[in-house]
Amino acid sequence: MLKLLIFYGSYRRDRVGIRFAQYLQHGFVGRGHDAELIDAKAIDLPMLDRMFKEYPAGKAPAAMAELAAKIRAADGFVFVTGEYNWGMQPGLKNLTDHFLEEWFWRPAAVVSYSPGQLGGARAAMAWLPTLSEMGMVVISSTLNVGQISQTLDVDGKPMGSGGEYLDQRFPRFAADLEWWASAAAHQRSVQDPPY
Repeated sequence: MLKLLIFYGSYRRDRVGIRFAQYLQHGFVGRGHDAELIDAKAIDLPMLDRMFKEYPAGKAPAAMAELAAKIRAADGFVFVTGEYNWGMQPGLKNLTDHFLEEWFWRPAAVVSYSPGQLGGARAAMAWLPTLSEMGMVVISSTLNVGQISQTLDVDGKPMGSGGEYLDQRFPRFAADLEWWASAAAHQRSVQDPPY
């Protein structure tokens, strides 16, 4: 069993993308993993002033310290991003920037969504170098959901032909993240990271 964190970052009032995050959480739990949804809006970290590591020991806000511990304990991450003007969501980017070393030596996957046909692909591409710079290995598999309102219902359940297609693609995506997360966990158990 792997410990996976699924990050979702929209702060908008009518958040449709959370359906995708719920779908992924359910899918990974169904594959026998401990998958937790981390909602940036619910955690509500302030705009970045100090990173977690810049606080004196025991002085960071409680939500930040709790999330830092969860990140350190995780085997892998999934970043669920919508597309804002061809770029990444500010809420999700702000949350990730509060941490650095906590992310190191673990794989990350990027999935994206939009109401249109491209499924947030441009935002997903913006995340690849960012996550790599933050010490994660970004897997090559991805999922992009276009027309999200017609693909996932309000409970994150697939519907229509888009939902069928997503269900067909999820197992390969999940297996890719599982392979890298298992490999990284094994390596951490036999050898300390180089830094």
